This record gives sequence, C-alpha cells and structure tokens, in this order.
Amino acid sequence: MRLAMITFGLTLALAAGAAQADPKDYRFEAVATEVPAATNAVVALRLVHLPDGKPVTNAVLFQAKMAMPMEGMAPMPTKLAPGIPDGKGAYPFTADLSMAGPWELTVSAKVQGEPATIVGAVQFLATH
Repeated sequence: MRLAMITFGLTLALAAGAAQADPKDYRFEAVATEVPAATNAVVALRLVHLPDGKPVTNAVLFQAKMAMPMEGMAPMPTKLAPGIPDGKGAYPFTADLSMAGPWELTVSAKVQGEPATIVGAVQFLATH
C-alpha cells in the first residue's frame, strides 16, 4: 500500500512538472532574415515550440521593439507596428527600415496554458 502511494505521488509530481513548459521550450525565428530596406518594410517572425518543432498559432505578442545596433553607441530605435497574424504561426510587423544593415526585433509573448512570458529577439538584415 505504501509503495502504491509513493508511486502515485511520484506520478502526480511528474505530471505536474510536464504540464508547465519552460520558456526555453520556445524560440522566435525570422520568417525571412533579409528584407528590402524601406520606410514600410514588412518583417515577420514565428514562435516555435521546440519539443515538437511546430509554430505556435495562438500566441499574444507584446512589447515589440525594433532597433539597429550601433557600435559604440546606444541602439537606434525605429517605428514598428504589428500586423495581422496569418493563423499559421507567422506574426508580421511593419517597420521603418530605411537604413540598410542589421536590425533586431525584441518581443514578448504569452502562450495559452503557459504561466511564463516568453521573451526573445530576432535578427533581420535590411538590404538595398
């Protein structure tokens, strides 16, 4: 009887641990890393659930910021507006990337059923 209770307790503990994924189980990825430099450039990212490799289609993205890293200086921020997700895991944004070069989009996300906020950054290259 005691062994059965210990086994049951361990099973519950393992199930509780498996029910809550770690934010490290997710990664933001660029849909396309190179985009044409423009005042209304469209950049898109996806949030991937790493254990199964599938894109997350129902995330809520917030605190999105885009900036160009500047060597020896503070990053140069730019205007950024969210677009409408495609329902297949791509989350687009329109940004003023009028200057060619590297850009970084930082963003936070909430995924239904996950208690933690997922935070990440995606690199893009604006080209002429």
